[in-house]
Amino acid sequence: MQRTGAEIVIECLKEQGVDTVFGYPGGTILNVYDALYQHSDEITHILTSHEQGAAHAADGYARATGKTGVCMATSGPGATNLVTGIATAYMDSVPMVCITANVNLPALGKDSFQEVDIAGVTMPITKHGFIVKDVKILAPTLRKAFQIAGSGRPGPVLVDITKDVTAAVWDDPPPQVPAEGSLSRGKKLPENDTQAQLEEVLQLLRQSRKPFLYLGGGAVISGAAREVEEFADLLDAPVCDTLMGKGAFNGKSPRYTGMIGMHGTKTSNLGVSDCDLLVALGARFSDRVTGNPKRFAENARIVQIDIDPAEINKNVRVDASLVGDLKTVLRQLNGRLPRQSHPEWMEKIGQLKTRYPLTYDRSVLSCPYIVEEIDRITGGEALITTDVGQHQMWAAQYYRYTQPRTFLSSGGLGTMGYGLGACIGAKVARPEKLCFNIAGDGCFRMNMNELATASRYHIPIIQVIINNHVLGMVRQWQTLFYGKRYSQTVLRDQVDFCKVAEGLGCHAVRVTAREEVAPAIEAAIAQKAPVVIECIIPEDDKVFPMVPAGASISEVFDGEDL
Repeated sequence: MQRTGAEIVIECLKEQGVDTVFGYPGGTILNVYDALYQHSDEITHILTSHEQGAAHAADGYARATGKTGVCMATSGPGATNLVTGIATAYMDSVPMVCITANVNLPALGKDSFQEVDIAGVTMPITKHGFIVKDVKILAPTLRKAFQIAGSGRPGPVLVDITKDVTAAVWDDPPPQVPAEGSLSRGKKLPENDTQAQLEEVLQLLRQSRKPFLYLGGGAVISGAAREVEEFADLLDAPVCDTLMGKGAFNGKSPRYTGMIGMHGTKTSNLGVSDCDLLVALGARFSDRVTGNPKRFAENARIVQIDIDPAEINKNVRVDASLVGDLKTVLRQLNGRLPRQSHPEWMEKIGQLKTRYPLTYDRSVLSCPYIVEEIDRITGGEALITTDVGQHQMWAAQYYRYTQPRTFLSSGGLGTMGYGLGACIGAKVARPEKLCFNIAGDGCFRMNMNELATASRYHIPIIQVIINNHVLGMVRQWQTLFYGKRYSQTVLRDQVDFCKVAEGLGCHAVRVTAREEVAPAIEAAIAQKAPVVIECIIPEDDKVFPMVPAGASISEVFDGEDL
């Protein structure tokens, strides 16, 4: 049986187990959308309000499930509107396949209407990019795209298809399931040199008296939560995490010390600065974690375990390393590590936690209070997405994440406007979860048009707007380091977010006092429809603790220090 290229695209999506696609149609991709129409009972298509929203939704779908997210767009501006979402996924190692269509093959390279070399544009922000100019290679290319996106260190892959290929006819591709192991997160450790490295790491673990575990996004991606917990117990060590590592370790555990880095807890920052062994699990030592890399954990030997060999010694020099899937590596370490005991060290960490708890002003309505109320009312079982800024840090600090894939945020790229699309994608992927997007008023403006997507499909997300009428994080820096010169960070204007939300088909409520928070959240949950809760907070609330840019994390300070 012969099929058009467009039909082959749909058959390959079905073959890869794709049940949802996020996108926006246009001229060059019309053939694919026409084929999709014939399979609407098998593949759900979510029409977003903007292509960037489609990319973020596919990203949220992928982060919430571990499956590869799929988005589609037409050529030219449709394709370029995906770029920010693709870069966001690339920085945070999110598996996505982004399908775009381009002009007909004879028109390529001639500045044709809506022609853009999208493969060239996205080359630095994808794991791989394909331009399909022959229908004969379309099916193999799509299969390869999914394999690349989901294997090893995951990431986005672009497949750009010329319009004439989507119309061309070719033999129906035979059904093919992904090759066994093609979507695995890594390979088993070799039995030669790596065994020597494994023994070197075990020796460091046995010798340590003050070990500390530092978890990154790789711990979530690998599905290693159980292995991490066992490893922490065997090593008898405290555990901190990065923004991307949230949920890989139980945030309610006595071992947990909170986030590390620029807005990490004093316990994590001071503890890591004092430890004699730091074990980095699926973490890349980003600048927001290390501060001054030359002074990071300067009293410690450092072990790094990561699936990507390019990350070893990239930002911080380490004393030993293991390259491989974290889940696989930890299983080997757990099977060979004798149970350790460090009561004095754990007692010291406990004293730091008691001495330096996270605190905020409880006399006024604030974002930490709102986040704690969401945590309390949902029993810590909600899925939280965020945008970027103060609210993002507060959501990371004050919600206690106990499961992986329940905190979705743009960590590497820091994309304002990410959260709403991601929340839609996450809710579509995990309808059983209560899904909240927490956004600042500055971020919400970026992609608030996606509320129309939520209302169109009756997707019951809860959008919480933390409205301080300023660009909060930038203002915080202007206050602390720029002499209170608030250049272009004040957002006091005539925009009424509740009216905007209602105009886009959502329920909306404005909260101005602490006692209004819980009723608003409970009512939003009961609505079972998209709801916006706008919360008015003071413009000068600050995120503490904080480490100045370029300083050592041991120089962490808070409001009391000021």
